[in-house]
Amino acid sequence: MRPLLLLLLLCAPAAWLQSSNTGPHHPYRAAAKPGSVRLALLKYRGGGDWYANPTSLPNLIAFCNSKLNAGIDVEPLTIEVGSPELFNVPFVHMTGHGNVVFSDQEAENLRRYLQAGGFLHIDDNYGMDPYVRQAMRKVFPDQEPVELPFEHPLYRQPYAFPQGLPKVHEHDSKPPRGYAWFVEDRVVCFYSVESDLGDGWEDEAVHNDPPEIREQALRMGANLIQYVFSH
Repeated sequence: MRPLLLLLLLCAPAAWLQSSNTGPHHPYRAAAKPGSVRLALLKYRGGGDWYANPTSLPNLIAFCNSKLNAGIDVEPLTIEVGSPELFNVPFVHMTGHGNVVFSDQEAENLRRYLQAGGFLHIDDNYGMDPYVRQAMRKVFPDQEPVELPFEHPLYRQPYAFPQGLPKVHEHDSKPPRGYAWFVEDRVVCFYSVESDLGDGWEDEAVHNDPPEIREQALRMGANLIQYVFSH
């Protein structure tokens, strides 16, 4: 088992990812259990709005706690790219609309985190694509992102997405795409483009998206969380 995940699981007695897709609905949890695992939002430099979609991650956590019985702490952390605190979380979410800059130290810290078993989800909220790709070249200079086939487990468990990422918001009349960086055969960074998953996770009143669109976005997010704790 990956060192980071093993340490986090030893510290967290929650019953991880007992899928309840066909079972009874679990009520949302109002508070974190002692020792439960935390997720985090990534704070980066460069001027981009890393703080966009403030309700996204809390809503995804609530969904996973309800549907997967995940036992995740309901309050996500905010962690800077170069901080050692990154190693305290198994999953970190990154979003925004603009520039992204990683220093050499930050890129090294993020690379070590991903190699140790951590997972980064980058969601292009529109406008950050060229900056993300440039920043990630510092993290994995010998690797270009690969578009994931629809048969990959990220699109299959626990919810099936036979056509890949759901489309939440339209920007350039392009299909949604999911790219990945790997360590050996494990996806360590998943990059969603032209999808706006994070917008679909936000409170309903923020974008007034139809319930079925928000449900699909949250289900795809749940697939990411399940992948983290099963691979």
